[in-house]
Amino acid sequence: MYFQSFYLTCLSHASYLIASDGEAAVIDPQRDVAIYIDEARRHGFAIRHIIETHLHADFVSGHRELAGITGATIHIGRRADATFPHHPVDEGDEIQFGDCVLRFLETPGHTPEGVSVLISDLAKSPHLYAVLTGDTLFVGDVGRPDLSAEYTPQELAGMLFDSLHGKLLTLPDDVEVYPAHGAGSLCGRNMGPERSSTIGKERKLNYALQPRSRDEFIDLLTHELPERPGYFAQDVELNRAGAESLGLLPPLRALQPAKVRAMQESGVMVLDTRPADQFAAGHVPGSIQIGLSGQYASWAAILLGLQQEIILVAEDNECEEESRMRLSRVGIERVTGYLQGGIAAWIGAGLSLQKFSEIRAEGLLAKIIEGGDSTQILDVRRPSEWEAGHVAAAIFGTLSHLDSQLDKLDRERPVAVYCKSGYRSTIAASLLQRAGFSNVINMVGGFDAWQSAGLPVKIPS
Repeated sequence: MYFQSFYLTCLSHASYLIASDGEAAVIDPQRDVAIYIDEARRHGFAIRHIIETHLHADFVSGHRELAGITGATIHIGRRADATFPHHPVDEGDEIQFGDCVLRFLETPGHTPEGVSVLISDLAKSPHLYAVLTGDTLFVGDVGRPDLSAEYTPQELAGMLFDSLHGKLLTLPDDVEVYPAHGAGSLCGRNMGPERSSTIGKERKLNYALQPRSRDEFIDLLTHELPERPGYFAQDVELNRAGAESLGLLPPLRALQPAKVRAMQESGVMVLDTRPADQFAAGHVPGSIQIGLSGQYASWAAILLGLQQEIILVAEDNECEEESRMRLSRVGIERVTGYLQGGIAAWIGAGLSLQKFSEIRAEGLLAKIIEGGDSTQILDVRRPSEWEAGHVAAAIFGTLSHLDSQLDKLDRERPVAVYCKSGYRSTIAASLLQRAGFSNVINMVGGFDAWQSAGLPVKIPS
């Protein structure tokens, strides 16, 4: 049996290809499916099956396009009410090809239709080899229980307890665990950095699997749930219907600076994906920066939504195409074009730039001491990060809701912004400038740099 995992770092998403006797199955495919087709072609496999462990909320699946190219059957839990051609999966259903046997377990909890897939490799042993757990069980965590319009988080958490303790934790300790996400995913809150585990390790080390009653488990999972991004529900519906082929998206248009400015004035968003230092040194006025180096597509979906029309500014043509592809993976498709020639062309057209300052942690401390209360300090991290410690003089305004926090700040005074490492603060600095703040300062290295420098930290009592 052939087993290959694919990990998409920007979305913390894992997908899998399993093959035997020339036949293959792809599990939880990402939207751009060429990687599976290329892998299968390299080894002489024919993709005959596509399995979705559930309706994903944080990305758009390529199941429909992959099925169209290969003729494969899509398998998904019956309760998904999928509207694309598929085989509805029930408890105990099996798929066998060559020495590989895939058996389905219904494991609702993260979503009502969730399934896990038990894998046996008969060439090695009649016993179970591994389980693909989707978003039911992660390394170090379990799926969040608040993604259903039909069930309350408490009801889903109860289902999840039953799925874990009644099914997955009854498996032998040596069964390998392969989840659909890793650390950084928005579908959990405490995932470990490892890409796989075993039932035994998770039984011992996973905080959510420690001995407790069903009611205690429900309370644990539903207490202080992380915010659910607004685009999640839209991605679920895109996946329920099956997204269109990426090949149907129109090609990116090369736009001259004057055209970009005119379109921007009509409401089109200019999204700059260059690194933070390049953006700070000069950018299209009113543009928003979200760097390709981090969770670019997720932040774009959270802050801009799926329907915003976008023009890209990138380092080069390769980055323009990468920017567009990554947006499509979360369902952002209204990418009209890109600034031809980049910022150099904008300057060459005689158009003005916006800039903002960057400062290191020690410089910000000096500014606080020397400037009294003239410089405002904005912390745009998550609430849990703020509670663990922050700069004493800071104002809290998490990035995902920054627009609702602006009334806390004086637009006429300098604003220094920080996050954990500098990625989110650059996004926030661009949003502040767009909102009319004229003196914005980004703290390089974020709170990590502040702590590394041994500077004072306030921890709420």
